[in-house]
Amino acid sequence: MEAEARPKTIVVATDFSEDAGAAVAWAEHIARQHQARLVLAHASVPTMPPAPEFVIVPPEYFAELHAIARKRLDGAAADLRKGGLVADSELVVGPAVTGILEVAERQHADLLVIGTRGRTGWRRMLLGSTAARVVRDARCPVVTVHPTDAGPPRPIRTVLVPTDFSEDATRAAEVAARALVTEGPRRLVLVHAFRLPIETEHLPARMLIDAIQAAEHTARAQIEALAAKLERPGLTIESFSREGYPVDVVLEHARVVRPDLIAMGTHGRSGLDRLFLGSTTERVLPSAPCPVLTVRRDDDDDL
Repeated sequence: MEAEARPKTIVVATDFSEDAGAAVAWAEHIARQHQARLVLAHASVPTMPPAPEFVIVPPEYFAELHAIARKRLDGAAADLRKGGLVADSELVVGPAVTGILEVAERQHADLLVIGTRGRTGWRRMLLGSTAARVVRDARCPVVTVHPTDAGPPRPIRTVLVPTDFSEDATRAAEVAARALVTEGPRRLVLVHAFRLPIETEHLPARMLIDAIQAAEHTARAQIEALAAKLERPGLTIESFSREGYPVDVVLEHARVVRPDLIAMGTHGRSGLDRLFLGSTTERVLPSAPCPVLTVRRDDDDDL
């Protein structure tokens, strides 16, 4: 891998929850792999304590909360520095999403890492609102880490890249190939799911078979062209395409491949407005068996 292609500054969001701890561990792991600078970011949102309406909360209450957060954040950064990392911390006051994105912009982050849920206790079937909005609006690639990803992070050797051949999906594959897979045995697995028009269900059997074969041939040609574009020395590229519902195909393939990372674009050919994640990405993110890298088409080309 070219040294200049690696992330130089990584921002990781933390609310000091157990789930955020998994995100910090993964960010630390990636920072060590790439000798990158790590910035811990915490957004302190002033909230009123439970109290009767007639009780006036003194200003010192919020100052104390801020001081506690600052102490925890600085302590975490100091521990990382003791372990040999270049680490800093930023505490911002305000909504979590706005604060995290501001830190990422200010620090010129090449990568942002966040847990899929925090203290709000979202169920695994849903993506926490903070994580979803950060993935949607961040101007740099984002890695989302699940609670089940806790424990010693494993080296990123195998990356699964679902692709619909859109600009976003291709960009995600390029970022994964260039930036996050380190030296040693490396494998990039491309997977494409295609759907036939619903009208084909009513075709005679022979015509239906011909339609499936034609779609498979087109998909195979496209995925092989993408694989050729992504070739790098020492990088093994595998490619698969099959008919089926994209989310099911991606998650089934992930169970077989057992990737260390899944890399996806946030939008696909559906052209959804940025108010929403692309439907496949939105559904894969909370259910993926490993961290997920998401890349937006207007992400900077620094990686």
